[in-house]
Amino acid sequence: MKPQFKIKRFNELSLTELYKTLQLRSEVFVVEQDCVYQDIDGKDEKALHVLGVYDGEIAAYSRLFAPGDYFDNASIGRVVIGEKFRDRKWGHDLIAAGIVAIAENYKTSAITISAQLYLKKFYETHGFVQEGEQYLEDGIPHIRMNRK
Repeated sequence: MKPQFKIKRFNELSLTELYKTLQLRSEVFVVEQDCVYQDIDGKDEKALHVLGVYDGEIAAYSRLFAPGDYFDNASIGRVVIGEKFRDRKWGHDLIAAGIVAIAENYKTSAITISAQLYLKKFYETHGFVQEGEQYLEDGIPHIRMNRK
C-alpha cells in the first residue's frame, strides 16, 4: 500500500497538517542531518504542498513553486520521507506526484531543483540532469538539476 498524495495551497492546510509537516521537516533536515538552518523561510505561503498521507501520518512531503518564485523554472523542494517509511521507495512516488502537480497547476514541464549531491542518481531516474558544479547549501553538498 502507498500513501495518498494530496496537493494543497498554504491556506488549505489544516493546523494539524501544517504542524506535522513542519515537525517532519525539522526531524529530518535539522535534527537528523545535523544542520542548523532556518527551515521556516517565508516561502511556504507561495508554495503548493504535496502531502503523502499513510495511515493518518504525513509520511512524505515536498513543496512546489511556480516558475519565477524560486528559480526561473518551476521547482520542487523540501523533499522528505519520514525515517520509518524510507524502505518503501515512496520518494519516487513523491517526485512523480510533484511533476504531475507542476504540469497541472503551472502548465510547464521545466523544473529546476537544488538536490543534495548524494541523491543525484535518484533524481536522474526522474529525468533530471545536473547543471554546473556542486556547491554547499547550509553546509551540505548540493547540485542544481534541471528537467525539461
